[in-house]
Amino acid sequence: MAKKEFTYRGKTPEELNELSLKQIADLLPARARRKIKRGFSDEQKKLLQDMKKGKKEIRTHGRDMIILPEMVGKMIKVHRGNGFEIVKIENEMIGHYLGEFVLTRKRVTHSAPGIGATRSSASLSVR
Repeated sequence: MAKKEFTYRGKTPEELNELSLKQIADLLPARARRKIKRGFSDEQKKLLQDMKKGKKEIRTHGRDMIILPEMVGKMIKVHRGNGFEIVKIENEMIGHYLGEFVLTRKRVTHSAPGIGATRSSASLSVR
């Protein structure tokens, strides 16, 4: 069985790259469409310029940036609170936000309970 070709709302990646930003916005969900129509922030505009220039290393704190078709195939370092994590943009990510792919919380791992934490250890001496 052959792998199915990716389409976003009926458009192939090549067709998406040919569309204007306004036409892309019409394909996106309501929240992303509203953000594009209201305009990008200065930080987001700089991120798009860096991508168009073809910069090698792109680092951003802009986790709220919508992934656009022109970003596909690029590597971006996205801030996660204590450092940057590399995200490789793929076709399936179009319309999502950068922050969705970089988790900010670590999984909690607990060690053994301490003395006095349970009824059986409450009577132990602490020497």
